[in-house]
Amino acid sequence: MNKSESKYYNTALLMDEALLLLLDKKEYDFITVKEICEKAGVNRSTFYLHYETIDDLLFETIGMINKRFQEAFDNKIINVNLSKKDDLFLITDDYLIPYLNFIKENKKIYKLIHDKPYIFQSNIALKNMYDEIFDKILDKYNVPIEEKDYLFSYYSYGLVAIIQKWIDKDCKDDILLISNLMKKVIGYEKK
Repeated sequence: MNKSESKYYNTALLMDEALLLLLDKKEYDFITVKEICEKAGVNRSTFYLHYETIDDLLFETIGMINKRFQEAFDNKIINVNLSKKDDLFLITDDYLIPYLNFIKENKKIYKLIHDKPYIFQSNIALKNMYDEIFDKILDKYNVPIEEKDYLFSYYSYGLVAIIQKWIDKDCKDDILLISNLMKKVIGYEKK
C-alpha cells in the first residue's frame, strides 16, 4: 500500500470509528455528516470524497465489522471438505459464545442491520453463508437436496430471530441463556 492509499484507508477508518462512536450516543437517523466529520477530525469535503451518503459509510462500517468478526474467528476456520462429520456441528458453545460476545460488543450496528436490511443485503450474506459452508455440511449429513433449502431456512431464521430478540432487549440476558436457547432450537444434546 502506498502513502496515498494508506492515508485514504486511514481516513476511511477514522470515519468508520466516528460513526460507531456516534451510534453509542444517538440513533442512526439523527446522525449528520457534520458530526461524523467533527468526530473523525476531517473536512466535509473529505467525507464526500469517500462517500455519497451516510448509508454508504454505514455499509463500509459493516464491512469493517465483518472483517473484525472474521479475524476473531480465524482460529476456528473449518475445512468442510476435510472435517469429520462430528466436527461440522457448529451450534456449540465453542462457536456460540465468541459469536454472541461479538454481537453484544457491536449490538448497535447489528440492530441497524436488522432495521435497515435493504442497505446491508442480509439475505445475500445468508445465501453466501449457505453456499460456502452449510450446503457442504448438509451434504456430509446426507440431507436430500430437495430438503436442504427448507431446513437451512427453518434453522437459520429461527436462530436469527433469537439473536434479534436478544438485541431488542439490549443484550441484557446472559449469553449462556441465549446459547442454550439456540442449542435447544436445533435439538442439540450434549454427548
